[in-house]
Amino acid sequence: MLSVSTVTGEGIAAVKDTLDQVVRESEFAQAFGPFRLPVDRIFSMKGFGAVVTGTSISGRIKAGEDVCLYPRLQMAKIRGIQVHGQEVTEVEAGHRTAINLQGLEQEFVRRGDILATPGCLIPSLLLDVDFLYLSSNDKPLKNRARVRVHMGTAEIMGRLTLLDRETAAPGGRVNAQLLLEEPLAAWPGDHYVLRSYSPVRTIGGGVVLNNRPGRKRRRFREENQAAFDLYRQGDPEALAVFHLNESGVAGMTAAELEARLGLFGRRLKKVLERPISSGQLLVADSDRQWLIGQAVMEHLRRETLEILARFHREQPLLEGIGKEELRSRLTRDGLDPKLFQLLIASLVKAGTVAQEQALVRLAGHQVALREDEAAVRQALGELLKKTALAPPVKKELAIELGFFQPLVFTVLDLMARDQQVVRISEDLYYDQAVLGELQGRLDAWLAKEGEIDAQGFKNLTGLSRKYSIPLMEYFDKIKLTIRVGDKRVRRGR
Repeated sequence: MLSVSTVTGEGIAAVKDTLDQVVRESEFAQAFGPFRLPVDRIFSMKGFGAVVTGTSISGRIKAGEDVCLYPRLQMAKIRGIQVHGQEVTEVEAGHRTAINLQGLEQEFVRRGDILATPGCLIPSLLLDVDFLYLSSNDKPLKNRARVRVHMGTAEIMGRLTLLDRETAAPGGRVNAQLLLEEPLAAWPGDHYVLRSYSPVRTIGGGVVLNNRPGRKRRRFREENQAAFDLYRQGDPEALAVFHLNESGVAGMTAAELEARLGLFGRRLKKVLERPISSGQLLVADSDRQWLIGQAVMEHLRRETLEILARFHREQPLLEGIGKEELRSRLTRDGLDPKLFQLLIASLVKAGTVAQEQALVRLAGHQVALREDEAAVRQALGELLKKTALAPPVKKELAIELGFFQPLVFTVLDLMARDQQVVRISEDLYYDQAVLGELQGRLDAWLAKEGEIDAQGFKNLTGLSRKYSIPLMEYFDKIKLTIRVGDKRVRRGR
């Protein structure tokens, strides 16, 4: 507190010295870091276009650089800068500033918008805040009271949710969330003032602790107090881990995390070194600098193992689940492919999961046939050998054997995977040995005759078109033959 007399001038020099000292010790005038200017006035100059004025509150910016108007995310270029009526090429924090914008019309700008370095802010309708209810208030403040939120030059209507009580007593400090009626772009640490809806008077204020919470917080939860304690401790490493775990499978890029923490460039890189090296944070995509919290990955690992265990219980005859099917089951919209690969690789490395081509299974899973399934396999094998080159089609197999159709189809797929039978079309399955014997005869025919047509294939096998056409197409598919006109010749000849 400084004593000052505007009559005698006593103390004014001390005020100036104190302000100079505060500025020297602050970081808002650092050479690097995003520029921010809350807009308080907008006008248009003939021949120059839109001009906005305000007090620059952080960073530096030069004429010719790109800027973004928040929260509307409109881009523009700086045509010129004035500070106290003087033309300058660069402006830093703490100055009254006028900026002439190119590419942005006056009607797109309004008081309360923020002109800032592109990408440094994230508009949000929800803020976690520390709130002080002034002791000068004459009655408690109810939960979800409608309030006027003043931040920078903006005035936005909203509601104040008290997270750990029904009312705030005068002089009390509380954990709260602000639910805004219009988006606002802020950094943690930005100050705000609250005024009552009606009659309009100042009732309190505080500091933004989280500029974009992932969700509305449920009241009276212990997790809320833990989060707010973390906010107030202000450890950037712990906050980075907290934000990434709270963001879930969406994760964040380094650029998004910068805007969430208000830390940029080398400062953020230094903050992330320890959490990444200790495994608290994982780099899911180095190209995008996309990060995921370790707690999120642990949850995905547990969920993956549960899905695989349930799949093996429901489909005991199948070796494993398809990778794409597994990925789609992990989240509603399917897990990001790079994160999915990282997840599976970590489970394989841990020895809990095995991956074989496009199938994923629990490491200890083995196909175990039940008594009825073993009987179906044996009956199918005997029937396909007996019928040789003219087997029943798929649906007829179940009817002829008298077994439950889905069970027959499942065992057929299992036998095909084990190469006991060969599927040559959607409906036709052949015994492996029978098909191998036919392939040998066809090979000998081609070696002698050089070619074969439909009639020749019928003479070789005695089969009707129902079987001969799928078989000839099968031999084309396995690259034994190639079709030339209405004949087949040995491939490569």
